[in-house]
Amino acid sequence: MVTRPAASPAASAGQFPELPPRDDMQNTRFLNEPAHMPALRVRLGFSASTVVTSETPIGWNTSQRRGLLQPDLLIAFDVDSSVVIAEQGYSIDYHGKPPDFVLEIASATTSRRDQTDKRRGYADFGVPEYWRFDDTGGQRYETGLAGDRLVTGTYQPIDIVEVGHARYRGYSTALGLYVCWEYGYLRWYDPATGYLPTYYEEAAARVAAETAQAAAEAERDAERAARLELEAEIRRLRSQ
Repeated sequence: MVTRPAASPAASAGQFPELPPRDDMQNTRFLNEPAHMPALRVRLGFSASTVVTSETPIGWNTSQRRGLLQPDLLIAFDVDSSVVIAEQGYSIDYHGKPPDFVLEIASATTSRRDQTDKRRGYADFGVPEYWRFDDTGGQRYETGLAGDRLVTGTYQPIDIVEVGHARYRGYSTALGLYVCWEYGYLRWYDPATGYLPTYYEEAAARVAAETAQAAAEAERDAERAARLELEAEIRRLRSQ
């Protein structure tokens, strides 16, 4: 376990060190391209006290240099998001609590550490929920989707249920959402409203709505033209 450094007295005391970015395309494919983070921000309320971010270091405070963790997805409630931006990381001491939810996406180079060192590290930091997603369905992690909930300082597995062919989900009490493995893709399911839409689904819905509106307007224009033509013909006949 890394020795805990003295707490920074204020947010302006410093910044977290810049950690190297991922050396693969996993976050781009499974978080950024589908626009999951904006969808989560919308679902969670667009509040300045809610943080939804990627590859942001977590540590006790900005003085820490060893033992920092950098999850692929971090979500925290009731914190000052401006401080996370200013410090370029998440200070547990400053916010008075760890992030509420973290998720890692498996890759060939990170999968072993995600299941061992990072799992222990997030537990030591007191992160209530730690989730892991493997698009291969278990070639990198032991399973395609796994979640842990902190119980008296120890992670206990969250139940993952099969809801259909190549479809699995587990419930995150931290988010009030199901985390889903759907045909090798990461999804989020709201029990009240259904799946959080991806960028492509939102774009397709906009195109469909615009197409339907254009068709309706064209139909109205055609009906109006036909009515005007009929009225003109009636006037012509009456004038004879």
